[in-house]
Amino acid sequence: MNIRKTALAAAMISAAAIALPASAQVAGIATADTAVAIARSKALGAAYQQIGTQYASNAQQMQAKRVEINNFNAQLDTNKDKELTQAELDAAIKAKNPLLTQIDTKQREINQLQEPIVKSQLYVVEQIALKYEAAQQAVITAKKINVILAPDAFVWAPDAVDVTAAITAELDKAVPSVAITAPADWRPSRQGAALYQTIQQMFENAARMQAAQAAAAQSPQPGAPAPANRPATAQPDSR
Repeated sequence: MNIRKTALAAAMISAAAIALPASAQVAGIATADTAVAIARSKALGAAYQQIGTQYASNAQQMQAKRVEINNFNAQLDTNKDKELTQAELDAAIKAKNPLLTQIDTKQREINQLQEPIVKSQLYVVEQIALKYEAAQQAVITAKKINVILAPDAFVWAPDAVDVTAAITAELDKAVPSVAITAPADWRPSRQGAALYQTIQQMFENAARMQAAQAAAAQSPQPGAPAPANRPATAQPDSR
């Protein structure tokens, strides 16, 4: 997992990337996505920004070590096609290439730098998740919902069936902010860890989509005139 992409993920990803339809319900049946509701909460967005700021040095060091690993991999790429194949890796292992030890060392260092970031993010997710059931019940009562199903339970449903946004609104009222520093003896639950992984994957997918869209927008279209050169504008690295 690339922490540089996720430490400020909630702030970076636009609402459109995980946009939700207007919340309502049809005939007492509704759908809701727990991970999306929590991911879009204001508390999570603010907490992830704080984590990104607090561990900015960790993220920078991790990126530097990833660059070193990439350079080591390039040296193991014997045919220089910019792709390290299994055959090339096997040859390095057979030859006991010392670069492999250096790669392992750098990866362990990355994992150590990443650990406090992940722990803080996990703690944030679990704090908000503890309020989810009450937020969902508030929506059930207000909208007179009889059944809530997961989105993938439907082959098709009108947008009005999705009440995820309404649950997020309730979460924002119930838990406006959360702490980012877990107690020393705190350990995440299995359910919390699974929910965290789902949310992180969502952020990663949305970030990749945004990057692809940005790249496509910058690519010249066939027959289109080349854009005029402009002074470069520095952008904050929010990955």
